[in-house]
Amino acid sequence: MPATTNNHRTDAARRWIPERDCSYNSRPSHPGIAAMNRYEDVLVALRRIIRATDLHSKQLSKTTGLTAPQLMILQTLRTHHELTVGEVARKVNLSQATVTTIIDRLERRNYLKRERSQLDKRKVYVYLTDEAHESLIDAPKPLQESFVHQFQDLHEWEQSMILASLERVAHMMDAQHIDASPVLDVGPLDRSINTKAGSKPAGDQ
Repeated sequence: MPATTNNHRTDAARRWIPERDCSYNSRPSHPGIAAMNRYEDVLVALRRIIRATDLHSKQLSKTTGLTAPQLMILQTLRTHHELTVGEVARKVNLSQATVTTIIDRLERRNYLKRERSQLDKRKVYVYLTDEAHESLIDAPKPLQESFVHQFQDLHEWEQSMILASLERVAHMMDAQHIDASPVLDVGPLDRSINTKAGSKPAGDQ
């Protein structure tokens, strides 16, 4: 009896192998065409990501006069009220040097103010001004906020698959050694916006 069962399993395996081979034979007679379409689809997807990031950045600067990192810092300070520069840097996952430059720019625009702690004179806290609170009322959400929420809703295996694929793409583009921060934005993170809110940024199409 056991021998018969093993024979049945062997016969099933033998029948399955040709079916698998047939599936390979059913591929298009010109695999190069399918491969070309696949890499073109990948390039289109990459272009869409770059374009979406660029358009959001332009729309943000057009409506608020802010960059994505500036908006992130203002929203962080609105949530936590009282933070040092170092604490802001840790919460937005940016270097303290970058955050210091951004805060300097925002302070010159009267969006932020620095005040020394009354309890510990060594500490200097950063606060929002009334003008900053007004600017945040109609400010759009950062592009990455929507992405992060959707990404966190995925299964763990899906998150791992996306991460591995994107890391592989970065390696293929020789970009694995480029220093980057977890911010969806184009251009230097500590750049300034020369246009006023409501004006059209140069190159907006």
